[in-house]
Amino acid sequence: MAENALEIQLRDGTGKGVARKLRAAGRIPAVCYGKGEKAVAVHIDPGALRHLLEHGEAGMNTLIELKGDGTVGGKTVLVRELQRDPVRGGYLHADFQAIDLEQKVEVSVPIHLVGKAPGVELGGIVDHSLREVDLICLPLSIPTEVTVDIGEMVLGDSLHVRDIALPEGVELKSDSDLSVVSVVAPKVEEEEAPAEEEGVEGEEGVEGEKAPAEGEETKKEAEGEEKKSDE
Repeated sequence: MAENALEIQLRDGTGKGVARKLRAAGRIPAVCYGKGEKAVAVHIDPGALRHLLEHGEAGMNTLIELKGDGTVGGKTVLVRELQRDPVRGGYLHADFQAIDLEQKVEVSVPIHLVGKAPGVELGGIVDHSLREVDLICLPLSIPTEVTVDIGEMVLGDSLHVRDIALPEGVELKSDSDLSVVSVVAPKVEEEEAPAEEEGVEGEEGVEGEKAPAEGEETKKEAEGEEKKSDE
């Protein structure tokens, strides 16, 4: 595991002030803890950690051997939490968990889809709803990914966590009923109904006045009749 070695140095202090000074010097704060052990404050080179995590096949599940003085030197660890700058994406802080290679650990592993679903040729859409699955296994048996074959999925089919084929010695931790991928029909947007016309031709009189109902007379007609009777 020498190719996954990471140099660490013990950290004298904690707090925001110490963290700012470390980052200004090109380092970041980190902690290392293990079962039944007190957490140890250290600092590391964020570029070296990024290289290990982004260039190795295991990604966040890369087994890292710490190199340096103190009680954490020589320990094998997993990255359990990684804080990033929300804008630039740079690493700000790391949590390392010391592990025993003979003891099982819980890890999250990415799900990779393979094959082409026949349902897509009929207009369906592949809905990949679950991107990672939680597993339990020995550290040296952590798979880099698990694959799900969608090559026989027709429109309306779904595959669940229980359908994932796992390597020997790897146990499932996630809920087996969770949906991983489905082939669904595309959503059809409803067409808007045409707006109803305001009134019907012939229902309005001169200058937009409403036509009188049958048996009724307009005000002008009534006034005309009264004038004739006076004469």
